[in-house]
Amino acid sequence: MRWLFLLLLFVPAMEIGVFIWIGGMVGPWWVVSIIILTGALGILLAKRQGMDTWKRAQLRISKGQAPTEELMDGLCILIGSVFLLAPGFITDTVGLILVLPFTRKLFKNGFRKLMLKMASNGTVIYRK
Repeated sequence: MRWLFLLLLFVPAMEIGVFIWIGGMVGPWWVVSIIILTGALGILLAKRQGMDTWKRAQLRISKGQAPTEELMDGLCILIGSVFLLAPGFITDTVGLILVLPFTRKLFKNGFRKLMLKMASNGTVIYRK
């Protein structure tokens, strides 16, 4: 939990630094405009990816298969959407990486391993 506390302190400080740095290059109003634009476009993309994932999950369920990949995609899209809602260039970048399908693959295996580790430690309880 210490790493989470450090992230909660470190990420906003980095975001402020990036705001000041980019604001010095393009001006403060452009920074605000870019933040609003990236957030809005990111949320639209996340909604579209989420709906596509939902449709794929329904299709697999209708065929009698477990939608395991779709659940992992949905988790990545959900986390990415939260990052996209937070104002900042760093959080928007991480959010886009989690929402875009070709970059999402990098994180899915890590999330899967984390969930399996948490299930084996008893942190998360999985019942059939």
